[in-house]
Amino acid sequence: MDSATSDGKTSDTRTPLGAQADNGLKIVIVGGFGVGKTTLVHSVSEIRPLSTEETMTQAGETVDDVTGVGEKSATTVAFDFGRISLDDRNVLYLFGAPGQERFWFLWERLFSGTLGAVVLLDTRRIDDSWYAIDRLERHGMPFIVACNDFGGPPHTHDEIRAALDLDPQIPLIDCDARSRESGKQVLIALVEHLQHLYAAHAPIAEQELV
Repeated sequence: MDSATSDGKTSDTRTPLGAQADNGLKIVIVGGFGVGKTTLVHSVSEIRPLSTEETMTQAGETVDDVTGVGEKSATTVAFDFGRISLDDRNVLYLFGAPGQERFWFLWERLFSGTLGAVVLLDTRRIDDSWYAIDRLERHGMPFIVACNDFGGPPHTHDEIRAALDLDPQIPLIDCDARSRESGKQVLIALVEHLQHLYAAHAPIAEQELV
């Protein structure tokens, strides 16, 4: 999927960060190779995103599994970065992680200080998301799963949950990473999930302080 948004939005029209903003919230977007992480960051960012995409070469085909992503011509080699202003003082920083196995060592750095994560899923290649979910669970990091629309065979949410052995409490939603509005709904779902988790733990924390 290319990085252009389907709703006609461009980074040239997006506003700069206000000087009064003082609270940065970090999330990371993870998933398998070619699932649309770069596209999602580009579609929702209010600034021109930082991208570390490089052209894929024939030499890379001997290292990376390109099954199912034959149309892909560039790949992220470090991370993607974008930003969204939630209000006058709160800013959401978006980091898209590289999908190839040889770059997974970078994920530890990206996870540092992260509030939560989005696991982006290509339903044609569900197995590619197992590693991302395993890493997040090992870190104890809250996350949601977003199914990016590549036009493949339809799968019900129950089938996807069963394939991923996904906890019933973890949100699973559909999205189109090319659409800014759809990408925003993904982030809203993550924020709502985080609010629910923190609200559930708040009474416990208050009791501990008594």
